Amino acid sequence: MIDVWPGRANPLGATWDGAGTNFSVFSEGADAIELCLFDADGNETRVELPEVTAFCHHGYVPGIGPGQRYGFRAHGRWDPAGGYRFNPAKLLLDPYALAIEGTVTHDRAIFDHLAEDPDHPNTTDSAPCVPRSVVVDTTFDWGDDRHPSTPRRESIVYEMHVKGMTRLHPLVPDELRGTYAGLAQPAVIDYLLELGVTAIELLPVHQFFSESFLVDQGLTNYWGYATIGYLAPHNAYAASGQAGEQVAEFKQLVKAMHAAGIEVILDVVYNHTCEGNHLGPTFCHKGLDNRSYYRVSGDDGRRYIDYTGTGNTLNVAHPNVLRLIMDSLRYWVDEMHVDGFRFDLASALAREIHHVDQFAAFFDIIHQDPTLRGVKLIAEPWDVGEGGYQVGRFPPLWSELNGKFRDSMRDLWRGHGTMADLAARFTGSSDLYEWSGRRPSASVNFITSHDGFTLADLVSYNERHNEANNEQNRDGDQDNRSWNSGAEGPSTDPNVLARRGNRQRGMLASVILSQGIPMLMAGDEFGRTQRGNNNAYCQDNEISWLDWDSADHDLTEFVQRVTKLRHDHPVFRRRQFFTGMQLDDFAPDADHSRMAGEPSYRAELGDIEWYTPYGTVMFDGEWHEPSRRALTVFLNGHGIVTRDERGQRIVDDSFLILFNVGPRPTRMSVPPELANHRWHLELSTADPTAGGDTVISSVVVEPWSVLVLSDRRI
Repeated sequence: MIDVWPGRANPLGATWDGAGTNFSVFSEGADAIELCLFDADGNETRVELPEVTAFCHHGYVPGIGPGQRYGFRAHGRWDPAGGYRFNPAKLLLDPYALAIEGTVTHDRAIFDHLAEDPDHPNTTDSAPCVPRSVVVDTTFDWGDDRHPSTPRRESIVYEMHVKGMTRLHPLVPDELRGTYAGLAQPAVIDYLLELGVTAIELLPVHQFFSESFLVDQGLTNYWGYATIGYLAPHNAYAASGQAGEQVAEFKQLVKAMHAAGIEVILDVVYNHTCEGNHLGPTFCHKGLDNRSYYRVSGDDGRRYIDYTGTGNTLNVAHPNVLRLIMDSLRYWVDEMHVDGFRFDLASALAREIHHVDQFAAFFDIIHQDPTLRGVKLIAEPWDVGEGGYQVGRFPPLWSELNGKFRDSMRDLWRGHGTMADLAARFTGSSDLYEWSGRRPSASVNFITSHDGFTLADLVSYNERHNEANNEQNRDGDQDNRSWNSGAEGPSTDPNVLARRGNRQRGMLASVILSQGIPMLMAGDEFGRTQRGNNNAYCQDNEISWLDWDSADHDLTEFVQRVTKLRHDHPVFRRRQFFTGMQLDDFAPDADHSRMAGEPSYRAELGDIEWYTPYGTVMFDGEWHEPSRRALTVFLNGHGIVTRDERGQRIVDDSFLILFNVGPRPTRMSVPPELANHRWHLELSTADPTAGGDTVISSVVVEPWSVLVLSDRRI
C-alpha cells in the first residue's frame, strides 16, 4: 500500500525534495486523477491524488525519487460533442515532465475512441504502448557558466538539427553521433567558431512523437514540430540514457557552447501538439483536460479550431495553458541556461479570441517577466489562419524572421524585383520595423531555412523533388522556377557549376552583410543538398543529414571571410537605421534639371549613399526600373567610432558594395565624390580567392555577383 500525503499544488509536475516526490497536475474538468507508478519491470501501481487546489490535483509520495517512472489517468466525463474526452484507460504523460522515457507503439490503444465510432470510448489500456514520465534530479554543476549575452546586432545565427548536424560527422565518435553529447564535441564547436557564428538555433528539442501516418510508411517526424513535452529534452537525442540522463546531457551541451562564447537558441512549438485533431491519439493534454488545453469549436466540441495546419491549436487564452508555456520558457532559461527562443508560428500565440492581437496577454507577460525579457526572442511571424501574416508587427524586444527579406532577395537573385527592394532589405527593412521604435536587429535575415530548399538546391532545381515523402510530390512549395542556372539537378558542366556557385556566394554575402541579424542554415556554407526535396520534415536519413565528406571547403572558407568582415566592421551591424538618404528621398535635385547619367557631386556624404553603375546618385525614377540590375552602395564607416580594449578610439573603414543581379557583366564606376579614397578589393563572389587589388576608377562586375571594396586605413 502506497502512503500518499496531501502535498502541494505548486509547483506543478514532479518535484523531488530528497525524501520523496510531490506530484501536481492541472485538470479543470476531471473528477479524479490517478498517479500511476511503474517499477523496473513495468508493473503499475495506481493511487488517487488526494487533494485538489485551484483545479490542481496533487499529492506527496514519500520514498519516491529520481528515476521513478510515472503517468496519470484522468477520470471524468466522456462527451466528445461537449469537448470532454476523459478516459481512464489512457495513460497520460505529465505536461510538466522534466524527462520522458520510451517511444510510442502505434497501436489502436493510443486512441481514446473507437475507429468505427469516434463518439464511443476505446477502453483498451494504452500503458503498454506509450512512454513514461520520469522523476528527475535537477542538480548540475554549472561551474562558472554564464550567458554570452551577445548583442543582437553582433549575432550570426546558425540553424541546425541536433541529429543531422553530427550523424555523419567523421570527427565525432560513433556512439555520440546525432546526440547532444555529439554536438558538444570540440570538433563541432571549433568548426562553429571558425565559421564565425555566435549562436546555434536548434530545431525542436522538446520531447516529440512521430505521427501514426508517417510511422505506417516507415517515416518519422524528423524535424520535431510535433511536441508533447514542453519541459523535457527529446530523449532520442541522448547518448547517456532516457531515465533523466538526457537532462544533464543537454545541460552539458549548453555549458560547452557557452564556454566557447556561443549562445543556444531553441526553436519552440507552443502553438500545437502531436495529438492532432479529434481523431488523433491521446498522450497527454487531450486526456487531462481537452477543453482547457485546446481551442475547440463552439458549434461542435469534437472539432478543433486549427490555425497551425496540424489539426489542433493550443488554447493560449486559458490561464493555465499560458502558465504552462511561461513555466516552460522560464525553466529552459533558469535551469537549462539557454539564451533565447525562436517561436514557431508565433501568430497563433497572439490570438486572443480569433484575431492576432499585438497586445495579447502572451506578449504582456513576457515583457514583464524579469527572466524572459532579457533573452533573445525571435518570432516566426505568421500562422495559417486568416490575418496570420504579421511580419513587422511584433512588439519591441522581439526580432522576427523577415519573410520579406527572403522573398525579395530570392526574386532579385533570379532576375526579378527592383533596386528599391534590394535597398530596403539590405539596410535592415526600416519600412517594417522603424515605425514601432525597433532597430535593424529586429530583422532576422535569411534566404533559406529548414522548411524549403537548401541553398545549393535553390539554384539547382526548377521544381521540388519530394517523392521520398510518399505524398506524390504534392507537398512543400509549389516550384522553384526561373533560376536559369543550367540543367536541373546535379551537373558536372563547369559553366553550370560556376553560375550556381556564384549565385550561392552572392546570396550568402547578401544575408551576412545586410543590416540586421544574419541566419544561416547548417550546411549551406558547404553546398549541402537534399536532392531537390524542399520539405524533408520526415526524412531521418541521408537526405537530411549533413554530408561532411562531400563538403565544398572553398565555399566554407568564403563564408568564413564574409563573417569575419562583418565581425571586424561595425558599419555592417549598426545600432540604428541609417540617417542618410532614405528611400523616400531618392529624387532628382530640387530643380529637377539633372538627367539620368549626368554626373552628380555631393559636398557631404551621409551614412549611406546609392549610385548607378555610372557613379551617379540614384534618383527616384531609377529605383523601380525592372531593367536596372546593378547598384552601388556606399557605407560610410567614418562616423562609426568604437574603442579597443585599451579605450582607444577606432574609426571604421568605409565600403563600396557593388551588386550585379543581372545576366550580363557590367562595368561600374567609382562615384566622383569618392575618387579620393583608396579602394581595395575586399571580396568578390565571382572570384572568391580575389582580394587586395586596388580599384582606381571602375571595375567589371560579373553577372550574378557582388564586389566589396574597402578604403582600408593603413
